[in-house]
Amino acid sequence: KANRRDTTVTWIGHATVLFQTAGVNILTDPQFSERASPVQFAGPKRVVPATPGLADLPHIDAVLVSHDHYDHLDVSSVKALAGQPGGSPRFFAGLGSKAWFAGLGITDVVEMDWWQKVEFMGVDLHFVPVQHWSKRSLTDENQRLWGGWVVRQPAFSFYFAGDTGYSMDYSDVGKRFGGFDLAAIPIGAYEPRWFMHVMHVNPEESVRIHRDVKSRASLGIHWGTFDDLTDEPLYEPPKVLAAEARKAGLAEGEFFVLRHGETRRIARQ
Repeated sequence: KANRRDTTVTWIGHATVLFQTAGVNILTDPQFSERASPVQFAGPKRVVPATPGLADLPHIDAVLVSHDHYDHLDVSSVKALAGQPGGSPRFFAGLGSKAWFAGLGITDVVEMDWWQKVEFMGVDLHFVPVQHWSKRSLTDENQRLWGGWVVRQPAFSFYFAGDTGYSMDYSDVGKRFGGFDLAAIPIGAYEPRWFMHVMHVNPEESVRIHRDVKSRASLGIHWGTFDDLTDEPLYEPPKVLAAEARKAGLAEGEFFVLRHGETRRIARQ
């Protein structure tokens, strides 16, 4: 909570990541509820508590939303963040999202298109394309734009992939931005491949993304948090990732995972 200097990343669970740099607290894909579902009596259930919980977070300045699926954007979590002591964070999301937030009474929202950039608290935020989709009901499929996020300031650059299938978008991102100090890349929810390959990468493809975006180090996200999201065993993704990283010749720790709630300081170059 007191960090105003170090660049750190904390894995809260699934795709919820706290990134702190230059005194700015940035949260991705807020999901703190027991279930990733429109209701809390059914649907994929959390097997590990969100750590830290909402009450233990530092004041969040910005929330970056990759897309609107229930395991990435949760109503109760968004409302709690908007009501945090000291005032609401600014929410950044794809085109078409303002109306959804307005329905919750939240107005401090910036909609962005792919490749658009805004400056916030001395940090440049870019919304970039990924291969995915959006939907929260029977009638709103692909009505809100999905994507990844690039966070850049003079001393550090961070890439958040959100949720994605493998595509050439990563090569484009790597070429356009010239590489990153840290990337958060999904490694789980990849089985069965015949169904998932379009929307979710497997660890082999995660390693390819790491190389495509030219990241110095990457954190594996989107695994080990909710049951019934996918067919592979809950804790299989890190094991497969380690094997694929060795196969690809990555350095030890170049593509790492964290325990829920674990924080890692990231050295600046």
